[in-house]
Amino acid sequence: MTFTVETKGHYDFINITEQIAAVVKESGVSTGIAYVFVLHTTAALTIMEWEEGIMEDMKIAFEKWAPEKADYKHHLRSHAVHEPDGNGAAHIKSAIIGPDVSMPIDGGALQLGSWQQIALIDFDERPRTREISIKIIAAD
Repeated sequence: MTFTVETKGHYDFINITEQIAAVVKESGVSTGIAYVFVLHTTAALTIMEWEEGIMEDMKIAFEKWAPEKADYKHHLRSHAVHEPDGNGAAHIKSAIIGPDVSMPIDGGALQLGSWQQIALIDFDERPRTREISIKIIAAD
């Protein structure tokens, strides 16, 4: 199953927990694993506490790892092959965080801690339509 999310780019955090929980419930699987994957190289998925201070701290850390306003070889290469873009930093951040998350299903529901939420983070330099793929793997 897939669904799309419209993003703003530039560190857009989007909580997709409810969409994933709905897919799990609809699947009828009582015990298993929910595997969630974003089909893009400038966005990532993680499980985190949904709190503004954490998001701001993460943005600061991401900028230390790969500042948006830096020169990247990708920018030179992409100009020759594709339309011009400046999203080298987005590719690096996405690769560090990763495109997927998995979590257990028990009693027909996602097993997340009290504060855990599933977050899509868009690192790109402009708004995008992001496609999320969900696979429910039954263990019973």
